[in-house]
Amino acid sequence: MDVNAFLSTVFEGLFGIAIQLRYLFLIAFLGLIFKTPWFKGKVGEFLVNFMLNRFLDKQHYHLIKNVTLPTEDGTTQIDHIVVSQFGIFVIETKNMKGWIFGTAKQKQWKQTIYKRSFPFQNPLHQNYKHTQTLAACLNLPTDCIYSVVVFVGDSTFKTKMPENVTYARGCLKYIKAKNETVFTPDQVAEIVSTIEAGRLSRSLKTNWQHNKHVKEIVAGKQVTEKVKVEKPVVSKEPTIPVCKKCGSVMVLREAKKGKNAGNQFWGCSNYPKCRSMVKVED
Repeated sequence: MDVNAFLSTVFEGLFGIAIQLRYLFLIAFLGLIFKTPWFKGKVGEFLVNFMLNRFLDKQHYHLIKNVTLPTEDGTTQIDHIVVSQFGIFVIETKNMKGWIFGTAKQKQWKQTIYKRSFPFQNPLHQNYKHTQTLAACLNLPTDCIYSVVVFVGDSTFKTKMPENVTYARGCLKYIKAKNETVFTPDQVAEIVSTIEAGRLSRSLKTNWQHNKHVKEIVAGKQVTEKVKVEKPVVSKEPTIPVCKKCGSVMVLREAKKGKNAGNQFWGCSNYPKCRSMVKVED
């Protein structure tokens, strides 16, 4: 027997098995990646981005995607921002399947798949922080900033949803239905420039820091829930006042000029139509 030929045959066989195992491991790894919420979220954002780019007139609508803005307690990440003369649209994307249950005021919504239910945060509440942060960064009233939640994937609403919670095509319809001019072309250009200048750089480090901040918030909520069982916690969050003149919700702002520069105050969200102000109580 030719030993060299035998060893060569054995090594070739082992090498072939190693190659096959490598591909099997790669396929299994990709299968796990495809099932993660992160990957599903990225696919959803890609689909919405493609739709907005394809069906919105670029002369009138300016799309900015994946915007991470600094906040007092960390960062907040916005999937898509559409800036136009008709307002600013802050879009939160959800790539989910199954039946979706929820109302505007509920803290938790429910996803049902084959009789199994999974709670998730009300995306309207999630997007509220996005709109408030953006309004503060741009120093604009919130009534010209619209919150939009878009579901992609094989999902079905089983409860009546607000008009700003919709599927992909409905998102376009909602945006185009706003046709009252609130900004001039120069103001639109300035808003786009301000967002681009104020956003954190798009990088792995920025995403890592944001994800870390989100995990800290979730962990904090879990600790708070445990404390609530043992002892009631008195909330230190300020109560948001309502404008006594027009009934609109008021927004926390900071004086930029004058003797009160740097001081915070409550200003009517209907500004400049309503200029009502309330002092912030200590």
